Amino acid sequence: MNEKVLTQNFGLDHLFRIEVYLEQGGYRAAKKALTEWKPEQVLEEVKKASLRGRGGAGFSAGLKWGFVPKKTDKPKYLCVNADEGEPGTFKDRYILSHDPHLLIEGIVIASYAVGIHDAYVYIRGEYEVIALRLEQAIAEAYGQGYLGKNILGSGFDLDLYVHRGAGAYICGEETALLESLEGKRGNPRLKPPFPASVGLFQNPTVINNVETLANVPFIILNGAAWFLAKGQPNDGGTRIFGVSGAVNKPGIYELPVGTSLREIIFTHAGGLKPGRKLKAVIPGGMSSPILKAEEIDIKMDVDSVAAAGSMMGSAAIIVIDDRTPILEVLKKVAKFYAHESCGQCTPCRLGTNWIFKIVKRMAEGKGEQGDVDSLLRLAANIKGRTLCPMGDAAAMPVFSIAKKFKEELEASLKGKT
Repeated sequence: MNEKVLTQNFGLDHLFRIEVYLEQGGYRAAKKALTEWKPEQVLEEVKKASLRGRGGAGFSAGLKWGFVPKKTDKPKYLCVNADEGEPGTFKDRYILSHDPHLLIEGIVIASYAVGIHDAYVYIRGEYEVIALRLEQAIAEAYGQGYLGKNILGSGFDLDLYVHRGAGAYICGEETALLESLEGKRGNPRLKPPFPASVGLFQNPTVINNVETLANVPFIILNGAAWFLAKGQPNDGGTRIFGVSGAVNKPGIYELPVGTSLREIIFTHAGGLKPGRKLKAVIPGGMSSPILKAEEIDIKMDVDSVAAAGSMMGSAAIIVIDDRTPILEVLKKVAKFYAHESCGQCTPCRLGTNWIFKIVKRMAEGKGEQGDVDSLLRLAANIKGRTLCPMGDAAAMPVFSIAKKFKEELEASLKGKT
């Protein structure tokens, strides 16, 4: 099955304009939800659809919405994570640039379901042109009554704002995103309390990824059973897989959740160039543990990838061939996380820099016996010992590369004492 959902209209001229979006049936789901359904019906339908987060942890979107208090005097907020700073990830920019009204419609429906009247899109600062296009789409939505006061005569109000980030990877972490939105340094918060109860401006907040919310209109229009049928029993729908690296056809591929990793690489992305062999794959963005060539016969859904010892993450597949020294891969990983650590937690602040110093020395031919064991020890002492998941994100790929390719790494140290 190769039926597209999110990307079905990509390629249409000026799809980002509201008149073209409306011609393709745009905002019908919002009208259905706001004028025919109660908020709790929308929430239950999304729960039944098993829509899992498309940004990292793969948590159920419906359950996340349900954690927000129903009865409260405090304002509630929706924050859309469009920071997309994970290396290898480039799917959300396609949605934002090609079909921004799809995201806006998903925001309207999600906000209605939870009782939210103010929403923010936190967008990566480098996405200058995309941010302008999104702001234009928001203005069009206001102009035709899909945002603002009394949307579609339903009595529901919603205001939507765009906030541009300043280029920090850490702001992709949800609580650091909230701090940045509030005008502070983007440092993660201690949890609990969780954003659902104490989030933006200390009020109840939902945080969702761009692709996650873009799925919501299709669930409302077609039903949870339809959405589930496109994926797995506990992980519905399709995913946009971003494939990069040593493949013939890098790009985005929308496929059913559960499509095999081997099929994505060798069928859809065209396999590797002649004469080259697969060495390894990073299946979910740079923060996910690496898989060796013999480990790619797995379904690409949250639970299956976790069972294989890695992480689905953002579904950003980085393909590595046999001509690429694994030490070079490790160096790029180590350098990135040493640079992007916010410095708040000692294990991450010091550990990522120690790891990079060792790897850099190894890459310069100055490595010493015991360096690989040192990397394993350092990574193990970062994981699970930091405020936010970035500590794990920095440690997991280093640990998996050092463990699975220990022989190749140690070969570079031969003759060293």
